[in-house]
Parts: sequence; structure tokens; C-alpha cells
Amino acid sequence: MAVVRSIRFDRNAAVDPSAPTTTHNWYEDTSGVLASGFWASKPHKAEVNYTEDEFCYILEGRVRLTDAAGKVEEYKAGDAFVIPKGFKGVWETVEAVKKFYVIHTPKARA
Repeated sequence: MAVVRSIRFDRNAAVDPSAPTTTHNWYEDTSGVLASGFWASKPHKAEVNYTEDEFCYILEGRVRLTDAAGKVEEYKAGDAFVIPKGFKGVWETVEAVKKFYVIHTPKARA
């Protein structure tokens, strides 16, 4: 019989002060399709092209997403949102951010 264990998300996870980002991948299923954890980032701006679906819950800070058409959305502590597969645009960490994430990466069809 398999043992089922819950995974506690720690909002106070250690952040490497010398790194631009810190990632703690706390869970990944055996197929590699689903992963979840904690991510922290110093302010930065980057072009993104999502090949996965990502659920984000912002613990601290502020981020700005600008899609390819120029539509802007901002998220701050307490906000939750999904970035769908196929999203292209710019991710900007406006204020140092900490977030919980869940990523679903579809398997390639044979």
C-alpha cells in the first residue's frame, strides 16, 4: 500500500540573497507533468513564452504581465492567477516577489 503524504507549502522558505531567483520545487509527479513549489525573484524583466500552464499565488511583492497585444495585468500579495500555455509577452517583477506555483506541462503527443 502506498503511503500518501501531504506537502506543506512554507511561505518562509529560504531565499538565496546572492541569486536573482530562488526555486524550491517541492513536488513533481512521476510522469513529470505536474510540479509545484516556491519561487522568489529580485526585480527584473524578461520576455516569456509559456509552453505550460502555471497557477501562481503571490505571497509578497508585485509583478506585471504584458501580453503580446500590449494588455497589462498587475498582481500583488494575496492575488492568484493562471498563465495559460501559449501566453507570450513580458514578465516583470516590479517589487521583489515570493510566490507559490503549480505548473502543468502537457505531454507531447506521439
